[in-house]
Amino acid sequence: MDLGLRGKRAIVTGGSRGIGKQCALALAREGVHVCIAARTEDILNQTLAELEQTGGKGHTVAVDLTTQAGCKKVVQETIDRFGGVDILVNNVGAARNADILGLSPKLIDEALSLKTYSYLRMSQLVIPYMRENQWGRIVNVAGAAGTSPTRGNIPTGAANITILNITRALSDAVAGDGILVNTVCPGLTNTGRARTQQSARAKREGRDVEELLQELGQELPAGRIAEPEEVANVVTFLASEACSYMFGSALYMDGGKRRATP
Repeated sequence: MDLGLRGKRAIVTGGSRGIGKQCALALAREGVHVCIAARTEDILNQTLAELEQTGGKGHTVAVDLTTQAGCKKVVQETIDRFGGVDILVNNVGAARNADILGLSPKLIDEALSLKTYSYLRMSQLVIPYMRENQWGRIVNVAGAAGTSPTRGNIPTGAANITILNITRALSDAVAGDGILVNTVCPGLTNTGRARTQQSARAKREGRDVEELLQELGQELPAGRIAEPEEVANVVTFLASEACSYMFGSALYMDGGKRRATP
């Protein structure tokens, strides 16, 4: 299938590692020029080197996306380097969680500031450029915790459920301009972040993190956790010409945990 992506210009936030990195690489393999934004310059440079090895064209911006100025910098450098922006993949941000009985509201504020507010700011900043061409794709990556709250993941859940609301509202606002806004909701995925998240439990139970991740995967209908490349494949489709009739939707990539419930 021809995804119609060659020559498009994309921004991937949180694109230096994990799911974001694989999204950047997948888009580059389709001929997209990709601006990768994240905090850490040396990791960004490593990802850029991998992207260029695929024959892709890339650019990096080391930036704090909790600020309006940081978001503006990413968009402006993309415009300066590539002449426009057609695709935005919002992926930045990993919340710190705590048990609800001892949860500080500060952790919720942090989660909203890093993830939700940056998604909204970045979307608002790129939409005028997409409107000029009457074509655009905004793909938000928001973990499945948004609709699967537990006593231990409220900061993550609060940020992600707000992103789902933003997705629907943005889609309603720009659908007539040829801009599609959708969300991918991954469950547990085989990334460094997943290992960090499970390390405390593994240590507490005297177990190996890899063993624990394998066990958690076996509890799912899929029988395993997701690979970041699998999530990136879906994001790439949502960013493409081939995706032409999905508006304000959320796709759950959680190994069947949610199983088509509303």
